[in-house]
Amino acid sequence: MTIPDLTRQVPSVPVSVPVTGVSAMPQQGAPTEQPPAPAPTGVPEQPAAPGQAGLPRRPSVPGAYSAEAARQDFPVLHRTVNGRPLVWLDNGATTQKPRQVIEALGAYYSAANSNIHRGAHTMAREATEMYEAGRAAVAGFLGAPSPDSIVFVRGTTEAVNLVAQSWGRDNLGPGDDILVPVLEHHSNIVPWQMIAKETRARVVPVPLTPEGEIDQFAYADLLSSRTQLVALSHASNVLGTVPPVKEMTALAHRYGAKVLVDGAQAVAHFPVDVQDLDADFYAFSGHKLFAPTGIGALYAKPEVLADMRPWQGGGNMIDSVDFGLTTFAPVPHRMEAGTGNIGGVVGLLAALDWLGSFDRDAITAYEEGLMAYAQQAMATVPGLELVGAAPDRIAVLTFTLAGHDPASVADWLDRDGIAIRAGHHCAQPALAHYGLESAARASLALYNTSEEVDQLVASLRQLQLASG
Repeated sequence: MTIPDLTRQVPSVPVSVPVTGVSAMPQQGAPTEQPPAPAPTGVPEQPAAPGQAGLPRRPSVPGAYSAEAARQDFPVLHRTVNGRPLVWLDNGATTQKPRQVIEALGAYYSAANSNIHRGAHTMAREATEMYEAGRAAVAGFLGAPSPDSIVFVRGTTEAVNLVAQSWGRDNLGPGDDILVPVLEHHSNIVPWQMIAKETRARVVPVPLTPEGEIDQFAYADLLSSRTQLVALSHASNVLGTVPPVKEMTALAHRYGAKVLVDGAQAVAHFPVDVQDLDADFYAFSGHKLFAPTGIGALYAKPEVLADMRPWQGGGNMIDSVDFGLTTFAPVPHRMEAGTGNIGGVVGLLAALDWLGSFDRDAITAYEEGLMAYAQQAMATVPGLELVGAAPDRIAVLTFTLAGHDPASVADWLDRDGIAIRAGHHCAQPALAHYGLESAARASLALYNTSEEVDQLVASLRQLQLASG
């Protein structure tokens, strides 16, 4: 049974949600009106003062993709915050959800809620079919050879911990090296530190260049016969850097090392093919891909996954249980103890279907143009410095503003309805590379526009004017 089938069975029932500042959401199936984008204010098209550049020309939009059309599917983008239209620039932390995902969740819980795999009744079969359809969709999305190479997890963090505790316990020992670039998110550092302490292996940091790229010469020098694993991100959450993952993987394999790729920040921005990358493990989180929180996926090469011991025990992951001997289910099910996030998988399936309705290459081109525009526009703000300058990067703009700590910058922008992130972004080593403990971050997604960038720049300029 597919999600659209369920949706047709569920009557449209308006639900009142008392959330301050949120305008009434349209009923299911009703057309959503997009309010016109507010005209940029306080942003001169020409230099406002000697030596201060004006804003660049706005990027043209590829004909195959329209951000304005995509925005129609996101109810939350039509709300106001502090009396201003919401400008959501915190996509690196989580993306917003299209109505297709919201409706799929409502349809599942309204008409098909059941546990999976163990029931003989109709709704159990329907729920199981949707869950496994989600697994197949993830396999197709990642270019995996089979749905059986996909394990559902809560998110990237749990996926990395699963590999560390399952694969790591059997394959790491005294004197072994785990190479981890300084670029990484804490979730791709701390699990390796924990398992290295237990196994007496060691975590070896790979340094960065001044531009925020992984130093490829240092990486090559650090690889050796001791290297058992390389853990690296496909795109940095704080610098936006996109490393040459395919080339780094090929080099690691020459030394017999496995490679785990953290794809949390990558999958929403460009297509991924795990077989082309030749990654041994690839992980991502649904909530950074327009899907619900609490659901993600781990890909592992079939021959690697087949040799991995279960990390957690319980229901669903067994074949038979006896006090004398317990045998386990085949992969991937033996890695999924207990009842999984079935609704989350339904939402993830809907998100992948929605994203697949667009030309992914056109989205990537649109985001690249928007990113270039944003870099130039933000350069017109006095005292603003962007952090990182890697040429290959996703649409992440981490910055500092002279005279203001990042938290106060985020608070000021919030008054204008603009949501950004401030802090260490769970990437303290990467920020320390630039002598920073915290920074502000605006992260863009496929539904952001150049008008929203103008609003960000105007608000930052006003902050500088207000502070003298």
